[in-house]
Parts: sequence; structure tokens; C-alpha cells
Amino acid sequence: MPSTRAQTAGSPPAARHNLILVVTCLALGTVVAAMASLNVALPDLARETHASQTQLSWIIDSYSLVFASLLLPAGALGDRFGRRRALLAGLSIFGAGSAAASLTTDPSTLIALRGVLGVGAALVMPATLSTITSTFPRAQRARAVSVWAAVAGAGALVGLFATGALLEGWSWRSVFLLNVVLALVALIGTLLFVPESAEPQQPRLDIGGALLAVAGLVALVYSVIEAPTRGWADPVTLGGIGLGLVVLAGFVLFELRRANPLLDPRLFRNQHFAAGSLSIMLQFFVFFGFIFVMMQYLQLVRGDSALMAATSMLPMAVTMVPVSRATPRLVARFGFRGPWVAGLVGVAAGMGVLSLLDASSPYWLIATGLVPLGAGMGLAMTPATTSITDALPRSLQNVGSAMNDLARELGGALGIAVLGSLLSATYRDHLSLPGLPGLPGLPGLPGLPGHVADAARSSLAAAHTIGGPVSDHATTAFVDGMHVALLGAAAAAVLAAVTVALLLRSAPRPQQFDDDEVTDVTGSADAEAQEQPAYR
Repeated sequence: MPSTRAQTAGSPPAARHNLILVVTCLALGTVVAAMASLNVALPDLARETHASQTQLSWIIDSYSLVFASLLLPAGALGDRFGRRRALLAGLSIFGAGSAAASLTTDPSTLIALRGVLGVGAALVMPATLSTITSTFPRAQRARAVSVWAAVAGAGALVGLFATGALLEGWSWRSVFLLNVVLALVALIGTLLFVPESAEPQQPRLDIGGALLAVAGLVALVYSVIEAPTRGWADPVTLGGIGLGLVVLAGFVLFELRRANPLLDPRLFRNQHFAAGSLSIMLQFFVFFGFIFVMMQYLQLVRGDSALMAATSMLPMAVTMVPVSRATPRLVARFGFRGPWVAGLVGVAAGMGVLSLLDASSPYWLIATGLVPLGAGMGLAMTPATTSITDALPRSLQNVGSAMNDLARELGGALGIAVLGSLLSATYRDHLSLPGLPGLPGLPGLPGLPGHVADAARSSLAAAHTIGGPVSDHATTAFVDGMHVALLGAAAAAVLAAVTVALLLRSAPRPQQFDDDEVTDVTGSADAEAQEQPAYR
């Protein structure tokens, strides 16, 4: 049944459109920046909370995991019961969770509270775009959506710089207090300027699909993050990874049988849609995993300040922006496949260069890796996103937007989990300290007490606190772990490049659809399947 949009506040006057855009983009920027901003504070967090390397991964990834897992059902709830209500609820949860997080020093509590922030973010992000598309007139909608996309893309880097500046004068708690302030301002702006909009005639939420998706992702990511502590061959690790994959396979089968699925797997029969979704996921797998590893290297190995570490990322940012702006012209001239694959190869090349870093590497080597990384991200992101949206008729553009957001957040969560796990496992395996139980000692140096040895194995920040030869050996082990993690990121980018090249080898250019067209976007011959909404 077609949905009927109801706006309880009526259509806003033209003078309020800019205010609506400012408020929704502020809310969006707040939750997107939180994905990356805390990475800059990891050394301070490790020292003050005594968090292990695995716990540091969880502090960052609990937000991303919950965010990604709830993005589709939260977006459907906002569409059905009101986007303004979703914004208000999400900002309230995000702000309250941030306030509580600023008051704790326990790593487990901080992990749980970051998950609470993820719940709020999942309500906020889809509601911002839906509010824009439902309140702006068609003539102004394209401009507003382009501003939204720019904020979504730049939010992570802005978060890094803002956190670096805050940490120059305050502790890691200031990052959460900034979240509170931004959420409060966005909340007030939503109350004052954002009208309500909803589509109450939408089908009921696919609760079964949502539960299966969340359970599968949590089991998979939990097992990967905990693998360095338990061991990759441990039955719990292997069983958890297997369980996660089985549940996700069950999610696909379940969705195929639903009349109104949360996400219709048949959409991935469209080669452009599949290539775009996979590419976005692997690009952000590389990006957020790289940020997690690199921020620790810059501060704990090179000794840079938080602000200097964030500023070190500038070559990536200043390269990404102009290349991204030039990409549409390149696509128009050479087609999707060439620039897209070249961008992914550039990402892999950047990761390969950065994997050569050691404790004494000059900054020019870092910049040499960041330039192709930024250029590659800018070159690959536009055709990937366009392929997702152009593969669908306009009546299903909410599916494209949701899939683009889901691929990005899921890729980020998995990137932090997998690359952080590789870093942690290699760090523990390569750490050679005098007298450590189960590890080779160094002749002529005294042994270490058991609790000191455990602390050194937990994280590089703890090893630096011990000092002396312990700190030196821990630094070497961390750099070894960083090499493995960044080579893993390079492999992911190569996989993306090969897959996109193969998928687009025989695929026609994505078709531009009109509003009234009914097109088989799933590749299915079933006419009824063509008319079913794929995202609820």
C-alpha cells in the first residue's frame, strides 16, 4: 500500500528551510564525528582507565557496532512514527549517554555507555536525511542533500581535529562533554524549527529481521575483538564467528520470505548496487581501522601531541576533497569502472606505504602514504555512492540512502574490530620481555612481577608507564602489529578493487529512473517482487 506522508506542523515556510538544514546537519555531524573523534584520546584513555588493547577496541567499536546494527530498524521507526520524534529521542539518548560517560573511569562501563550513544546515533542519522527530503521543496532538495552528504563525509575528520584541540587543554572527558553541548543545541533547534513528518501507512517493522541482523553482527564482531585475548583457535572464538555467520545467513533466508523485508537481499542481484555497497563497506573498513591504529602510533610511538596527531592527517583531507569534486567529470569521460577501480588501488597503495613505518620514520613517509589514500577515497567514494542510488528507482531512494549509511557504519565497525584485533594479537605474540611467564627472557635483565608483565601485555600505554627496556620492546611489538594491521587493510582494498572490476566488467551503466517507473531492480522475474518495498 502506498504510504501517505503526514506533517502535523504543515510545510515550513521558505525562510525556515535554512534553519532546518542547519539543525539537521548539526545533529548529523555530532553523531558522525563520534565515530572517529575518540580515537585521538586512546592514549589518555589507556593511561587513566587502565584499559587493555582489547578494551580500547571495544570502547571505540561498541558505538559503531550498535550504530550499524540498529540503523535500518531505527530509520524505519522514524519514518513510521515521526522523524522529529526520532531526532528528539536520539539526541536525548546520545547526550545523556555522553554525560554519563564523562563521569566514569571504568573501561567496561565506558564500553556500555558508548553502546548507548550508538542507540541514539542510529535514531538520529536516518531521521536527518528523511527530514530534509520530506520538508524541502523539490527545487531546493538537491542543494540540501548535497550539504547533508558533505557533512556526513567530513564529520569524522572534523571530529579528529576538534578532539585534538580539546586534548591540548583538557582530558578525554572533554570529548564527551562536547557531545553533550552539541546534542543539547541540536535538541533545542529541533524543538524550535524542525516540523514533524511521518509515513504512518508503512507496513509493520520487520522485528524478526532486525533481531537476526543484530544478533549475527554482535556475535561476529565480539568474537573477532576478543580473539587476541582468547586465541584465534580457541573454541569460543571459532564458535562465535561460526555462530555469527550462521545467524547472518539465516537473516538472508528470513528476509527472502518476507513480504516487507528490512533489507531485500534480491537487490544485490543488481551488479552496480552490489559493487557500490561492497566498495563503501570495504573503504570504510580500511578508513576507520586505519584511524584506530594510526592515532595510537602517532601519539604512543612517535610521541606526538593529540592536536599534532590530528593535524598529521591533513594531507589525506586536502587530497580527498579536490579529487572527490573532480570525480564526476572523470566518470563522465571514462565511465564508472576505471576511476572507481583506480581509486581503490590508490587506497591499497597508501596502506602499503604506511605499512613500512617504524618508530623512527620521518613524517614525509607518512604523508607519502596519506596522499594516495586520500585521493583513492575521493576517487572511489562518488562512483560507489552513485551506483547505489542510480541502481534504484526514485521510489526506493530511501533504500539507497539506508544501504549507503549501513555499508559505511558496518564497514567501520568491522574495520576497527578486525584491524584492531590483528594489532592486538601481534602485539601480544611479539612482545619479548625479561622474565615474562611464557615468553622468552633477555639475559642479564631481572624478571618482572606477574602483574607488571600482564600490564605490559595489555597495552602499549601501560608498557610506557613501566618504562625502561619494557617500553622499548613493547614499542617494537606494537609497530610489528601495526604492520600486520595495515597490510590487512591493503588486502581489503585490493579485494574491493578486484571485485568491483569483475562486477562491472559486463554490467551496463546504471539507468536513471523516473518517479513513475516500475523497474525490476532486483533481477527477479517476479512482478510482485518488483513492487515490494525493500526497506521498512
